[in-house]
Amino acid sequence: MSKFSAFLVALLFFSSGNAQSPSFSSYVNPVIPGDHPDPTLTKIVNYFYTSGSSFNPTPKIYRSSDLVHWEVISQPVKPEWSVYGNDPGGGIWGGHMVFYNDIYWHYFGRGGGNMYFVTADDPRGPWSDPVLVTPPSGISYLGVDNSIFIDEDTGKWYMLTKHGRSENEIIELGDDGQPNGNIIDLGWLNPDEEGNPLGWAEGPVMWKYNGTYYYSVAQHLAGAQYVMKSDTLTDNPASWSVKPEPMQFGSRKNYQTPNHISPVVLLDDSTSWAIGHSYHKDWITQGRQGLLLQITYDEDGFPQFEYPQNAATSAPALHSGGIPWAVPHSDMFNSEQLHPEWSFLGNGIGRSHSLTDRPGWLHLIAGDRGNHTLIKNDGEHQYSIITRMEFDPQNTADQAGLYIMNGPENLKVRVFNTMDQYGKSQFMFTFDRREYDEQNTIGTTFWLKLERNEHEVSGFYSDDGASWTQIGRTIDASELNVEQTDFNSFTGNQQGIFTQSKDAYFDLYIYRDAYSPMYAHYAANYSGAVPSSSYLDVPGNGDWAMLAGVEFGTEILPASGFDYQRTPESVSIEAASSVGGSIELWADSLETGTLLGEVTISNTGGSSTYETFSADIDSLNGQHDLYLLFKGSAETDLMRIKEIIFTPRRVPSATGIQEHDHTIPERVRLYQNYPNPFNPTSVISYQLPASGLVTLKVFDALGREVAVLVDQHQAAGSYEIPFNAYGLASGIYMYRLEVDSYSITKKMMLLK
Repeated sequence: MSKFSAFLVALLFFSSGNAQSPSFSSYVNPVIPGDHPDPTLTKIVNYFYTSGSSFNPTPKIYRSSDLVHWEVISQPVKPEWSVYGNDPGGGIWGGHMVFYNDIYWHYFGRGGGNMYFVTADDPRGPWSDPVLVTPPSGISYLGVDNSIFIDEDTGKWYMLTKHGRSENEIIELGDDGQPNGNIIDLGWLNPDEEGNPLGWAEGPVMWKYNGTYYYSVAQHLAGAQYVMKSDTLTDNPASWSVKPEPMQFGSRKNYQTPNHISPVVLLDDSTSWAIGHSYHKDWITQGRQGLLLQITYDEDGFPQFEYPQNAATSAPALHSGGIPWAVPHSDMFNSEQLHPEWSFLGNGIGRSHSLTDRPGWLHLIAGDRGNHTLIKNDGEHQYSIITRMEFDPQNTADQAGLYIMNGPENLKVRVFNTMDQYGKSQFMFTFDRREYDEQNTIGTTFWLKLERNEHEVSGFYSDDGASWTQIGRTIDASELNVEQTDFNSFTGNQQGIFTQSKDAYFDLYIYRDAYSPMYAHYAANYSGAVPSSSYLDVPGNGDWAMLAGVEFGTEILPASGFDYQRTPESVSIEAASSVGGSIELWADSLETGTLLGEVTISNTGGSSTYETFSADIDSLNGQHDLYLLFKGSAETDLMRIKEIIFTPRRVPSATGIQEHDHTIPERVRLYQNYPNPFNPTSVISYQLPASGLVTLKVFDALGREVAVLVDQHQAAGSYEIPFNAYGLASGIYMYRLEVDSYSITKKMMLLK
């Protein structure tokens, strides 16, 4: 084996997960930011799946390989389903996907207590139309927030129902998914009497551990979680041991009492885990956040979990599988189907959108109802969302743009294009009764941006997506965080795009723009570092923090729209330190991800004296979790970090070998291919500081050459080369750039 082949094999071995990155050894809740109420949890082979109530947004099924990083893979119920409705508290209540008899089943409740199921051959769908579950004799309706339990020892499966305060049943199901008439009545558990600590005993779930059956219920919407256990599955109260105290222990910190926990899953290392929900104590209207909870058992065999902490918690001994943190994803609208992360409100009847009318663009169709709205969970406190769109309003009713909306759907921050009363096109930035406007002198194709910093929200417009003009002033949108007291309007905030009265075209949707200010104390995950009210406190060497879902831009690919035409060139960080140190910037993970560069932080004279430090970085395309690794000799008070912002290098269209710009680079650079993973085409970019003999080759995991992309003399400049992997098998490949005697290698993944 050649030295290069040995290097490839060694690199592949390391990257395959034999050394877990410190990025994944701990986590900070919530692992599913934004509204994720009444969660369930199922382990099927090597993946975990969760869903739950969705109310007016279209329901989603999430998938994970490590219980920390989650991605939306499908929507089991279509918004145009005639029973769905269009109310803030309507939609789907509860939701549990299981695998039984070689079929994926998803059970859910709708409105007044009816249960339904849909089926699929694959959890990514397509899913069947909903089938009504017929209640067994003696039960008029089945309730909501129910779940499914499969007894692996007997092969039987059951629906756990709650359809009244004193009504709890375990209903056996047949192979057709309908009740078969066998009922285990647990009505004695929760008599309707004053002082009963179990409250409503709602959201029942079951699991089995060491041969013991565990049945757990939530006290009510935000109360405690209770549990009982039995060696047999029976309705005899004498066979069940009921623990009078809640499952939780420890002190409440960021979250109110977590409850509505999912069934508990057991891992190969004998640890047990569940997903629960809870309102954040300071951000209640962002919904019931999805929390990962480790379950332990006391000396009496009862399960318990600790309140979520304000610091890093040891993660399950699993690998992320490349799934990023569960924040909204950017979308270039280059596919033929809408990503399942997008939800329609419950008004998706009729033809609402198209991704094929104009390839690379989302055509949002106003339709008979006059408007359409696409949303994603709004679970973070700071970000910048951007769209490029085409819209030609004809009257004041025609409106389209970006927005953030509360659960009851009666408060919206919006930046949009419309026509004023004098027939002139204008940009507007509004919230409640506050309005700002600017005349549109750009035309019918333009950019819009919403920046959120906690409750401060700002609106912008642009003709190129690089130079922005603010519309009016920053608005205090604190009312979005006013507690929602209406029982049917506790859905969390949402963000997204909308059109009203007239069709609109959207070329892209960006979440957390790398070229707008990002604040370090809003880190989604961190270890050692401590977020404060206005900065990230970094005690010492080896501490780290992660900003989720940072969008760096894309290079134009064939048959796309404009896309986000930029890539980073440098980074600036506002920091304070009395001792100095440095910050390594990593994409996707520490040590096993992509090192972008390092910023040196000098002694500023004190921990409250801030200066801005900059450094050039390697180019990067697409959306990534951005990790900051802090280095220095101090064990306490190493530095404090405030703002991070990247400076872009503009990139023109990629149609073959061509220069990016007219500047001569300072050194040879080989960039990460984009997209990555890819199927089957991707683009590889590099820079040459001087002319030379250049070869660019692709190798498989065993070091065998599979493609020669460049083999010629080239002048100094920047280049991008298309690579088509048609005919190659899925897997990890390496691409190596050689310039005279210098060489550099990177890896990429083909995923078919």
